[in-house]
Amino acid sequence: MTTHSAVPVADPYVLTPDGIKEPPSGWRASLRYLGPGLITSASIVGSGELIATTTLGAEAGFALLWLVVFSTLVKVAVQVELARWTITTGQPALTGYNKVPPKLGRLGWINVLWLVLALTKLLQLGGIIGGVAVACSILIPLDSDPLGFRSLAIWTTFLAIVSIVMLYKNRYRLIERVAVVLVVAFSFATVVIALGLPFTPHAYSAGDLAGGLTFLIPAGALGAALAMFGITGVGADEVTFYTYWCVEKGYARWVGPNDGSEAWLRRANGWIRVMYKDAVLSWVIYTFSTLAFYIMGAAVLNPQGLVPEGNDMITTLSTIYTGTLGEWASTMFLIGAIVVLGSTMWASIPSWARMYTNVLATMGVLDWQDPVARLRWIRVFTVALPIVWGLAYLVIQSPVIMVQIGGVMTGVFLLAIVVAVWHLRRTETDPRLRGGTAFTTVLVVSSVAIALLGVYTLLDVFGVTPSA
Repeated sequence: MTTHSAVPVADPYVLTPDGIKEPPSGWRASLRYLGPGLITSASIVGSGELIATTTLGAEAGFALLWLVVFSTLVKVAVQVELARWTITTGQPALTGYNKVPPKLGRLGWINVLWLVLALTKLLQLGGIIGGVAVACSILIPLDSDPLGFRSLAIWTTFLAIVSIVMLYKNRYRLIERVAVVLVVAFSFATVVIALGLPFTPHAYSAGDLAGGLTFLIPAGALGAALAMFGITGVGADEVTFYTYWCVEKGYARWVGPNDGSEAWLRRANGWIRVMYKDAVLSWVIYTFSTLAFYIMGAAVLNPQGLVPEGNDMITTLSTIYTGTLGEWASTMFLIGAIVVLGSTMWASIPSWARMYTNVLATMGVLDWQDPVARLRWIRVFTVALPIVWGLAYLVIQSPVIMVQIGGVMTGVFLLAIVVAVWHLRRTETDPRLRGGTAFTTVLVVSSVAIALLGVYTLLDVFGVTPSA
């Protein structure tokens, strides 16, 4: 939160006694303090759901429905554990990742791997801005061919400029409030349409849903399944930038510096419980949205043999709506696609700007604790990232492939995050705040599942595993 002069009034990354606030008790009192998870949901309900999940449903039918639920649920424990460390230390994820040995110069090996992830994400986020540009161009073509380069280039440029102008000040409250509106609007519409499919020619049955819970991966769907696991629910990037939004909401500052007192322990437990509620609410939102997109892809596109590809992705996906509600629904879908993909763009730009700035701080380029320098670099990346993403899309022009490449690397990086989470839990998290036996068990299961799928993804990339 900043003043009009752009200098932070109270830096949320600096823990001082005057920033202490008592935590609320119960859901009702906690509602006004939720928000980081909604920004995360805005990022999630977009690239993974509209593109990767629907594409997987089109390819595999209902057979991988189980993976949708598994993918969204299994990563939450790791997300919560990393956020627990952040709330009690005031430090964001990439600062923590850099503490995991060994190091390559000033950078820890996880942050080196993060740089590789960031390169693949240029493609994924390029696919997102491209998807929005395609939807805008079909809705309001600026040339005779809506999917022609000229119209797409104009829309991509326009979207990049609008994003920069709207997000340049990087005010947490504005980012949170717009994210909430975007998430609620399209998630509600999508779930309603998915629930309405049984009353259309594209009806699905209870048997279809049951058949999707058999824990099998059909032949030919492995690549899409791996990408979906990496990208749906909280992916590696969302797990990482969730920590920044927890700090900027105020959780860490309200806990205050760790003086070892019982009062600090009580506040820490209280704000961690608020974070739990925040994470649960966001999980409910993106899980239902993910299921809705997958079911629509499986029920509408799969029987017709339609799989979203290239710039025709939006046109293909629009058949979900036109086939359900009639041709008039095409406009509604395009507006919805703009909203859902735009939500990812809206949440991802400030999130990635913070992560890039943080990794530069670990390299010694700036002092992360200097709020003026930190905001200056965040603004640099707020301007640069939409431009780079837009150029990446205009060069490649295949949103589905671009998003799936980022999804595979996200699955690999999750493995590194698991290592970091357990290292920070052991070395820096107060033992009194680690959660009980039940949570530890869930964290172990979550970590093992992520590790196994991360290793399998690596082996598959190098052609070691048998084809499935």
